[in-house]
Amino acid sequence: METVHKIGRRKTAVARIYLSEGKGNITVNKKDYKNYFTTPTLQYKVQQPLMLTENLEAYDIKVNVFGGGVTGQAEAIRLAITRALVAINEEHKAVLKPEGLLTRDPRMVERKKFGQKKARKKFQFSKR
Repeated sequence: METVHKIGRRKTAVARIYLSEGKGNITVNKKDYKNYFTTPTLQYKVQQPLMLTENLEAYDIKVNVFGGGVTGQAEAIRLAITRALVAINEEHKAVLKPEGLLTRDPRMVERKKFGQKKARKKFQFSKR
């Protein structure tokens, strides 16, 4: 099996992954993913598609990720891994789709409006 290259995005984070057969090593920006993502929640998000398809120790994954915060990066990696697993084996789609892992979350931060403090603050109401 050759290396599978996929891209995942979330908010402003972009993750490029290179998935190949191996022992289950996940490397994020040349660090082990457990050192890059310190909280168990983020580590679970990265592993989730591999756990659902029972491939935790079947593939080595190299990740280049940039932009956004740590949560956005973890979810971008999750999307990229999911897309790669479906590219390798179409049967994984039946397991991953109901969990919502194949859907790109389209929500982005709303821009700040001029003359306002934040994006969603209303203008000061004045009767006259």
